[in-house]
Amino acid sequence: MTIGKMIFKIIDNIEKVICRTLLASFVVLLFIQIISRQVFGHSLSWTEELSTYMFVWFVYFGASYATKLAAHNRVTFQFKLFPPVVAVISEAIADLIWVCFNGYFVFLSYDFVFNKMNLFWKSQTLGFPMKYVYMILPIAFALMTIRILQVNYYKLVKGIDIRDPESLEVEKLIESSSTNAGKPTKTTELRQEHTHG
Repeated sequence: MTIGKMIFKIIDNIEKVICRTLLASFVVLLFIQIISRQVFGHSLSWTEELSTYMFVWFVYFGASYATKLAAHNRVTFQFKLFPPVVAVISEAIADLIWVCFNGYFVFLSYDFVFNKMNLFWKSQTLGFPMKYVYMILPIAFALMTIRILQVNYYKLVKGIDIRDPESLEVEKLIESSSTNAGKPTKTTELRQEHTHG
């Protein structure tokens, strides 16, 4: 594996790695907090605050990861009524609007964090500047924008349809149930034998 491919693989999976690390970390911190409080009768106040901030970062990186998997909740049933070309164009237009929104939000959040936020606003327990907590806003929305463009590049240029794994499973179940709709199932056959027998 070349260095370029290795770097691309790391960047391509950055949200997944960060989400796993953050999830494991804040669960361990909360576990330590519970053990400390219940067993030793002493509360570690910093663990609650840090785990809250880690959870916020986890949610935003998770949203970016969901974008990469095309797994965001969105209304798409109307696209199934269109011819395939119109459906693809409509989804691309919807994603373009999403990119514009994200770009505007990156601008607003960057301006808020780096220009308008009070430098002396610190977290209550840990005492570090809240700017570091709020930096997730421009980072996450910029990453989401990149992932939207990546999914559309794969779909429109390379012809690879990236779909949410759960929606693919649902489609398989619907297809299998529609192909088996005319065929009696084992349960139906047993019921018929029981009523006629």
